[in-house]
Amino acid sequence: MSQLKFHWFLPTNGGDGRQVVGGGHGVGAGASGRPASVPYLGQIARSAEQLGFEAALTPAGAWCEDAWISTAMLSTVTERLQFLVAFRPGLISPFLAAQMAGTFQNLSGGRLLLNVVTGGESHEQRMFGDFLDKEGRYERCDEFLEVVTRLWAGETVTFQGRHLQVEEATLAQRPDPVPDVYFGGSSDAALKVAARHADVYLTWGEPPEAVAEKIARVRKLAADEGRELRYGVRLHTIARETSDAAWSEAARLLEGISEEQIANVQGGLKRSEAEGQRRMLALNQGTKDGLEIYPNLWAGVGLVRGGAGTAMVGSYDEIADLVEQYAEAGIEEFVLSGYPHLEEAYWFGEGVLPELARRGRWQHPAPVTTRSTIPFGAPGKAAS
Repeated sequence: MSQLKFHWFLPTNGGDGRQVVGGGHGVGAGASGRPASVPYLGQIARSAEQLGFEAALTPAGAWCEDAWISTAMLSTVTERLQFLVAFRPGLISPFLAAQMAGTFQNLSGGRLLLNVVTGGESHEQRMFGDFLDKEGRYERCDEFLEVVTRLWAGETVTFQGRHLQVEEATLAQRPDPVPDVYFGGSSDAALKVAARHADVYLTWGEPPEAVAEKIARVRKLAADEGRELRYGVRLHTIARETSDAAWSEAARLLEGISEEQIANVQGGLKRSEAEGQRRMLALNQGTKDGLEIYPNLWAGVGLVRGGAGTAMVGSYDEIADLVEQYAEAGIEEFVLSGYPHLEEAYWFGEGVLPELARRGRWQHPAPVTTRSTIPFGAPGKAAS
């Protein structure tokens, strides 16, 4: 029985709060009660590390704090946690990206993972000065990743592509180890690039059968390239001791979403060129009705948030059951989040992860430290 990996999320996309912070994918972020400050994000990162999450995804986009700078700052307040840094190829040169990744990896002690985001909204890409269409962005991404991976392998690279070119490029400080590349996307073009370059293919949280179908497609494409990939899923979570308590929390979040918000955000998200975003919108249908689209899988987050729009909702046992269903579909890694991110990390980390450990599906990535058994304020010990 394979061991599963779990990652958390750093809400640099508009901050955090006790309601769903909407926006993303070209839509402005909604209101939040907790700004994305270093002290608060540091709390989330340290908590995720303590609870046993392997890494923290940090998003990219016009509505986010810069992922490279944010995570570089947070690496100094954590010890083991890796950072899954989202970035968009084409906005910087492949040599510079390879150099930045090498610097981050070497100075952080090997704690960098890379999430390649090609970009699904032309109107947002143009804000960055990128005027390629979607097809062109995937062609450029393919060229970009070829150059970067060859540089990391120690080659001197001369490359002339349709979109990119470098001449006698040599990376003096190579990353050690080379960071894994995570890649998402649901279009045919995305799947082909993932098959050629990704270490981990990421999908958003559709029902397990749909996830299994997508994995089968990517696995075949990767086999045609002579490669094997790992597979991950991006989900939110609402875990509680009882199913009723979890669904009550989902209902509370839904009550905090107005019909006006839904109309505004859905209108913006429908402009997206991303196939994955289209599939997320199809799950919630822009209405508060019928949001449990599969047992313990809730599409309410996607009413006002771009990108990942589904949440696992239920008791610790129920969510562990759903995790195992995804594992049976081929998923090995879970990138999770919840509102607020600090509290939800504890609900999942202290509730679901121990249950998965009992089932033999997870173990804490850090050694267990020996702790004193002397109670606080015991005789002979001064409480300072």
